[in-house]
Amino acid sequence: MKYIVYCRKSTDEKDRQILSIEAQVAELKEFASRENLEIVGVIDEAKTAKVPGREKFELVLKKIDKGEAQGILSWHPDRLARNSIDGGKLIYLLDTGKLQDLKFPTFWFENTPQGKFMLSIAFGQSKYYIDNLSENVKRGLRQKLRNGVLPAKAPWGYKNNEELGTIEIDEVKSKILKKAFELFADGEKSFTDISLFLYKNGFTDKNGKAVKIDRLKNALSNKFYIGIIYYGGEYYEGVHKLFITKQLFDRVQKQFKLTERGRPNNKHKLSFMGMINCGECGAYITGEKKIKFYKGTNREATYIYYSCTKKLGKCSQMPIPEEDLALQITKIISDVALPENWANDWYKWIERDETIEEQSREENLQKLAQELKTLDQKLNLLLDSYLDNVIDAAKIARAKNTCSDLAIGAKTVGSNFFLTNRRLVPEYKRGFAELCVPPPAQSQTSARFADSHSEPVDRIGLSLFALRKHCFTTKLHRHSGNYRPQERVSGVGPPFLPWEGSVEPINYTRNLQIIPKYSKPKILQVANSSKMFLY
Repeated sequence: MKYIVYCRKSTDEKDRQILSIEAQVAELKEFASRENLEIVGVIDEAKTAKVPGREKFELVLKKIDKGEAQGILSWHPDRLARNSIDGGKLIYLLDTGKLQDLKFPTFWFENTPQGKFMLSIAFGQSKYYIDNLSENVKRGLRQKLRNGVLPAKAPWGYKNNEELGTIEIDEVKSKILKKAFELFADGEKSFTDISLFLYKNGFTDKNGKAVKIDRLKNALSNKFYIGIIYYGGEYYEGVHKLFITKQLFDRVQKQFKLTERGRPNNKHKLSFMGMINCGECGAYITGEKKIKFYKGTNREATYIYYSCTKKLGKCSQMPIPEEDLALQITKIISDVALPENWANDWYKWIERDETIEEQSREENLQKLAQELKTLDQKLNLLLDSYLDNVIDAAKIARAKNTCSDLAIGAKTVGSNFFLTNRRLVPEYKRGFAELCVPPPAQSQTSARFADSHSEPVDRIGLSLFALRKHCFTTKLHRHSGNYRPQERVSGVGPPFLPWEGSVEPINYTRNLQIIPKYSKPKILQVANSSKMFLY
């Protein structure tokens, strides 16, 4: 009778198996020599037997089916099969007589009904072992997640502590990655620039090359950096320390959206690029810098023009010089400028509001604590319902995600409660303090206005929602001029829609109509005006 030697291990890492393939081959050849068995071939592979689909095992079965061999020699039945399909194939070949014998140094087998029964038990035990091992591993993973620890390789900027089973900050790489977050959030670096920056500072793929853009995007959008673990379709609250702030992470996500829309994102972005749309076709307005040389005076002059990109179809709009555009923007800013004599009154109101916030802080924190307690009770009820077969696992997973999101949000609000409120108040205080400063000289030109703002002008004004409504209802009618923007913000008129920007065609005779974004308040002196405004 001819035998085929089959050796297998689950992985190609030698330290993960008691006997390597080489050791199995040596033991089986020695066993065949003692038993006087004829070996016609040796087949080995490094692949798990948990699921069907082992190519070399199928090759062994084909050789048996063709009659090239009548028996199989292996170390143990679990080397041949750990799933019911492969085990059933072997028993079926024994039933048909194509497979006449199985030999194992560690297991007795005889081709009789009793022997096949014992073999089926051995296959069943092998399957039970792998199933039980899988369940134990999953239970351990679930417990780590409940403890707030990611049961996987640490993301960039972190390292695994094998002794404690935790994830800790890598003091060197975390600083490099934080710098990468900041560079991308500023909007001056592309994904390729960030990948190159990381490559120069030691972040590479497994082949030693610069990381791919897709992997970089996954890293920059990974909520692990703000304390949220996503694993197995669910969210968990992590206990690892953070080196990326929520504010920085949100800035990066905002830049993601701008990049997906195709907004200009280069190193030499002009002042008004990326903030205006064409009123005719809806495409972005882009800027172009042109340098002209005058032979008569032997000098160069730089001109900047803004025009429609015309990426959405035909458009008849003509370019507009930056000086003309700056004058129109200055006019818009002047229309929403606020009188200086409002500053002292607003400062007093903010002091009063700060006192009220201090008094109500403890009450708000108690409400948050009660809300967290309620959420924990809901999760316990969900677990009890699942154990009592009242609801299925899919429903409880969806409900748990909802509750977990609420818990994470509530804890975030509670932990940042002081910071959030104090961040807003000092900004107002600094802003109103600057309102009392005498305005600069009136010689500032519109061109200087355009050049002096590195931040996009889409941050211009009207984060007046941060102020109390009575700031406007009390002082509104004492201020002469156009009240419409203030009326909208204070609730007298309809509110602004949350548009990012909208302009009429740039060759219209009336001014461009730009609806600014809202942001935290700052103070700016309008060119050729004694008024100040918040943006």
